[in-house]
Amino acid sequence: MSQSKISGSTVIPALRYRDAPAMIEWLCRAFGFEKHAVYPNLDGTIAHAQLTLGTGMVMLGSVSNGSPYSDLIRQPDELDKAETQSPYIAVADCDAVYAQAKAAGAEMVMDIKDQDYGGRGFTCRDPEGHLWSVGSYDPWSE
Repeated sequence: MSQSKISGSTVIPALRYRDAPAMIEWLCRAFGFEKHAVYPNLDGTIAHAQLTLGTGMVMLGSVSNGSPYSDLIRQPDELDKAETQSPYIAVADCDAVYAQAKAAGAEMVMDIKDQDYGGRGFTCRDPEGHLWSVGSYDPWSE
């Protein structure tokens, strides 16, 4: 498959949330995401949503949207808050995003600090327990 028709990110994290409409608003408020597309189901759950931040994107939907994929995903509260993956958000001003996320109620699990490999970063949990790492380290600069 040719990558020439793909614009923006070619790797896009996908997450599931119990209250996807509320989490869409929270992610926009806490990290500065913008709604690119939101497709609600008739019952108010989210079939599919796309949120953008710069040239990056995350996709998300409601935990149970009737798809076979829903049966493959577990939520952090079902795994004693363990995660098997965590999106990383590269930002220019990590301290500003830290303050913004903290003000939105993010649980800081690894406080902001300078990283040995460069940049500054932190890791937090969103209200449903998913881990998000945020930092000023730019992996594309290597």
